[in-house]
Amino acid sequence: MEETMKPQKTRMQSLSPDPRAQYTSIYGALKRIMRTEGFWRPLRGLNVMIMGAGPAHAMYFACYENMKRTLNDVFHHQGNSHLANGIAGSMATLLHDAVMNPAEVVKQRLQMYNSQHRSALSCIRTVWRTEGLGAFYRSYTTQLTMNIPFQSIHFITYEFLQEQVNPHRTYNPQSHIISGGLAGALAAAATTPLDVCKTLLNTQENVALSLANISGRLSGMANAFRTVYQLNGLAGYFKGIQARVIYQMPSTAISWSVYEFFKYFLTKRQLENRAPY
Repeated sequence: MEETMKPQKTRMQSLSPDPRAQYTSIYGALKRIMRTEGFWRPLRGLNVMIMGAGPAHAMYFACYENMKRTLNDVFHHQGNSHLANGIAGSMATLLHDAVMNPAEVVKQRLQMYNSQHRSALSCIRTVWRTEGLGAFYRSYTTQLTMNIPFQSIHFITYEFLQEQVNPHRTYNPQSHIISGGLAGALAAAATTPLDVCKTLLNTQENVALSLANISGRLSGMANAFRTVYQLNGLAGYFKGIQARVIYQMPSTAISWSVYEFFKYFLTKRQLENRAPY
């Protein structure tokens, strides 16, 4: 679901797309992409994301749990501190994005309309040869600027909702799915302007840069913000917000439900192994 929605989000966030790649709705974008570019077109770049997602998420949740436990002891001594949750989420994001940012660059370049790249490997080679290693991390600071507030809002909202619907913090799949989905939706909506700027930095959209009289490569959050406003005004910062919210809700709901299941399962197994017979 998530990766199927991302091509529409990337295309809809395009500031000055080709006339043949202008979309007015998520469904319309998906239908048009599949009809004109093939059934499997929305899944381009999926292999790159799968390769990076495993190690990135392992580091992500491991760092979050350890930092949350440590910081809760420092800030709150007992119970649950929202400040600790926010900081722990931010620290986990630093590790996660170091792995996922290059994968995101490749994926978005493959998903752009009429992309010159025919495969992930071809894209990596071309970008490396023509733009260098820095191209894979051109939007890293922007990614962090977006993801740190995103993950702070995400983790704080999730933990807050869990306190309301699951105060005893038992394993409850329904509460994990609902809390995860709502937390992801709120965080996604709040950080859409940053995501639009990140997309522009990752894709280096030629038509947009030409209209903005930018020669060479666009770099930096401030430049991206100015370019978006110059081309589309305030409305440009919220292009693709519906697609972003829709793909984040199931993503975070599934992520939290799977994480909480394995946390419960592994903790239960550990306690059973320790129990005397």
